[in-house]
Amino acid sequence: MLVLAKRDNAIHERLTADLADVEARFAAELRSDLDCVNELVEHVERYRGKMLRPTLVLVSALASHPDQPTEPTTRPGHRIVATVLEMVHMATLVHDDILDEAELRRRGATINHLAGNEAAVMLGDYLISHAYHLCSSLGDAEISRAIAHATNTVCEGELLQLANRNNADLDERTYFEIIRRKTASLCGVSCRLAAVLNNTPPATTDALYHYGEKLGVAFQIVDDVLDLTGDERTVGKTLNRDLEKGKLTLPLIHHLASLDDTNREAMRELLEAQRDRSLDPAVRDKQAKLLRDRLNADGSVEFARQRAAELVASAKAQISEHLPESPARTLLLEMADAVLSRKF
Repeated sequence: MLVLAKRDNAIHERLTADLADVEARFAAELRSDLDCVNELVEHVERYRGKMLRPTLVLVSALASHPDQPTEPTTRPGHRIVATVLEMVHMATLVHDDILDEAELRRRGATINHLAGNEAAVMLGDYLISHAYHLCSSLGDAEISRAIAHATNTVCEGELLQLANRNNADLDERTYFEIIRRKTASLCGVSCRLAAVLNNTPPATTDALYHYGEKLGVAFQIVDDVLDLTGDERTVGKTLNRDLEKGKLTLPLIHHLASLDDTNREAMRELLEAQRDRSLDPAVRDKQAKLLRDRLNADGSVEFARQRAAELVASAKAQISEHLPESPARTLLLEMADAVLSRKF
C-alpha cells in the first residue's frame, strides 16, 4: 500500500484488518479444486504490491462516513468492492504483461513468462469472471454496473493505446485520454463506490471520483517516467517496454514537440531502433541511455513530473473542499502526495 498513517493507531488498525480481509476474500474466491489453477493463482498473488485500489476504497469509506464515528468503521460491502476491484486490476496486469511480452513483475516471473501466453490469457479471464461472481453477492445492480463500466473503460483505453502504437505524432490529449481510461477509471470508481455504499450526497461521491481519477492519472504519469528512468531492481518489473512496444509517453511527447523537423526525424529513427529486437541488446541499452539523457537535459522528465504534481494538487483540493476534516481525509491527502515520491 502507498502509505499508512501509523501515528493514528485506530486508522492503522482498521486498515490493516480490512486489507487482511481483502486478501483472505481474494484467496477464498479464487480457490479451485484443480491444483494447476491454484498454482497460478498463488503466483499471481505475488503481484500484489501497493494495493492502491483496495486502499482507496477503504480510506474513502472511512473519510466519507456520514457520522464520523469515534472508532473507524467500514461495511462488509466496502471490503467486497475492494476485493473485486483488486481482482479486476490483477487481471489487467496479467493481460498487460502478455501484450508487453514482459518477463518480470514484482521482482518475479510474469505468468506469461512462467506458464506461457495461453495460460496467462485464461488466468486473466478467470480473475475477471470471479470478480463479477463475487460482486454479484452484493445484490446491488448500481455497483455491479459501475464496476462493469469501469472495466469496459479500461479495455477501451488499452485498445486506444494499441491503436496508437508506433505513432510518433501522438499528442498530449490522446495520451491523457489513454491513461484516464486504462488506469484512472478504476481508481475513480474505487473512491466513488465507497461513498455510494455510505449513502453520501452526490457532491461527495463526485468529489471522491474526481480525486481518484486525478490520482490515477498522476500515478500513471509517474509509472511512465519510471519505465524510462527507473532502475529495474528497484522498480521490480521489466523496464523500457514502452519504448520497445512503440508507446509514446508524456516525456517523449513533450520532447518530440520541442524539436525542429530535422531533429524530430532523428529522434524518430532512434525510437524505431528501440523496437528492433534484432539489435544487439548492448547497443539498444546504450541508445536508451542516450534517450534518457536527452529527456532529462531538455526538461521533459521534469515536465511530466510537474504535470503529475498539478494533478495531485487538484485531487487534494477536491478532498479538502468536499470532505469534513478527519484522520481518514488526512490519509487521502497523504496518499496523493505519496504518488509523487514513489520509486517503484
